[in-house]
This record gives sequence, structure tokens and C-alpha cells, in this order.
Amino acid sequence: MNKPTIAKGTRDFSAMEMTRRNYIFDTIKEVFQRYGFQQIETPAMEQMSTLMGKYGEEGDKLLFRIQNSGEKAAQAPEKGLRYDLTVPFARYVVMHRNEITFPFKRFQIQPVYRADRPQRGRYREFYQCDADVVGTDSLISELELIQIVEEVFRRLNIQVVLHLNNRKILAGIAEVIGA
Repeated sequence: MNKPTIAKGTRDFSAMEMTRRNYIFDTIKEVFQRYGFQQIETPAMEQMSTLMGKYGEEGDKLLFRIQNSGEKAAQAPEKGLRYDLTVPFARYVVMHRNEITFPFKRFQIQPVYRADRPQRGRYREFYQCDADVVGTDSLISELELIQIVEEVFRRLNIQVVLHLNNRKILAGIAEVIGA
């Protein structure tokens, strides 16, 4: 008789680990909600046409494809597991744009999947936590996101130093040096 195993790159969580994870997730959710972010969920499975081409050549190679989704193979659109939460969120906004009040502040805490080679601390299934604001170009939204990060770490009693970057500065430096 074979000993049961789990898929490579995945892991089980004990009751104690779940208690700790839920404390962290609940803390994050409380902070997001305090700043007016609304929680949404998107399916783990998306149409491959939604996923492909959004992550670059390397990212596209790491997409899990679903071979049999219970539909007749010739008629079924190809599907895959989400690589991150950003692309499914973009699809969500497009599909629900007439129901959303803009600016729309959303957060998601859900598992994502990468067909990557598992290594220590690097899994094929892991949780991602996203917060986004769409429908505004206000810098206040950027400030709020920084405040959220700081507040989450403070509530979790984790001392961090936040370093901010701006791609426009990097692009300007590259332009000046001709790179």
C-alpha cells in the first residue's frame, strides 16, 4: 500500500498554523476595511486567453494549464490556474464596470499557483494579498497604500523600514546614460 502524499510544491497547515495565519489575515483585512477597501474573490481558474501574454514570456511558462475541465475537449476553451490576483482583478473590473462605483478600492487574499520548480520557501501554491485602487489618479491613493502597509506591520508588531521607489526616476536615469 502506498503512503499518501501531497503534490510537490504544496503543503498542509496544522490547526496551530491556521490559527496564526487567520490572525495575520484578519489583521490585514481589518486594516484594508478601515481604509475603505472592499473584499472581492475571483475564481482560481481563468480562461487561458485571459492569462496568456500578461506575465511576459517567463511568466507564461509558469502557468498551470487545466487539461480536462469536464467539457468536451473540442468545445472547451483552454483554462488555467491564476498566476496572481492582478490579471483576474482586471478581468473583474471590465466585466463588472457598470456595477462598480469608481474609484473602486478592492482587496483580495487568495491562493495563486505557479508551475515553478519548488525550492525551500518557494511553493507552487501560495497566498497573495493584493490591494488596488482603480478609477483615480489621485496621489492620496498611493499614500493610503503606504499607510496600510505600515499599519499592518505595526499591528503585527513587525519592525520594518519602508523604501519607496519610482520607476520614472529609474527611466530618467536610463535615458540620461543612454541605456
